[in-house]
Amino acid sequence: MEGTALDGWTVYHKAVTESTNLDARAGKPGDVFTADEQTAGRGRLDHTWLSQPGKNLMMSVVLDVSGIAAPEVATLPLVVGLAAATATSLLLMRQTWIKWPNDVLIYNRKLAGILCERHGDNVIAGVGINVNQKVFAPEIALCATSLLQIDDKERPIEMVQRAFLKTLAPFYENWRQEGFASIYPLIAPCDALKGKQISVAQSESDATPVTGICGGIQNDGTLLVGDTPVFAGEAHVLNV
Repeated sequence: MEGTALDGWTVYHKAVTESTNLDARAGKPGDVFTADEQTAGRGRLDHTWLSQPGKNLMMSVVLDVSGIAAPEVATLPLVVGLAAATATSLLLMRQTWIKWPNDVLIYNRKLAGILCERHGDNVIAGVGINVNQKVFAPEIALCATSLLQIDDKERPIEMVQRAFLKTLAPFYENWRQEGFASIYPLIAPCDALKGKQISVAQSESDATPVTGICGGIQNDGTLLVGDTPVFAGEAHVLNV
């Protein structure tokens, strides 16, 4: 399959695929894999990614992490999330927020999700941005939204893809050269959880989640919950 050059990236597109993250395992750094429809799209903790065919941006980007220490690699989802939040904020002309570790929210609803997977010396960054979807499945209808739902503007998927990739490129290069701490000042102001009472389950079977007031994303990529730094997990805001 022949790729298309786009702002320094090489984009490979399919109408239908099982998963763009699976496609990206055959790629090299700088390759981008997209599809109109995924038959087995996934989010974190093996959650299903639900998306109407042709309505949303589904994309996986291959990023080189060779020579970078594992704790620093673990911060990459936040860098990718910052790119998604920045691009969507510019498109909507209103603030979107990063929900640690891998979501982008607006008005407390999920607009985008990130799934980063290590594959050798690369990380495959799966990105889903809800663009033109009007109606969501009942199980996510109250917690999901799209660019179209926010401002009633339909956009070409390719335009959103380009906005994201142009935003990601300098953030990724800065992170690779100078580390997460150099990106952190841009992430802290759009932290969706800071100051809220939250619970973080560190696995699906976690019987004792960490609970407390969120101190926010820290400059090492952890989330401070009360006095406890949390390195991974799924955060929920508690209605208290």
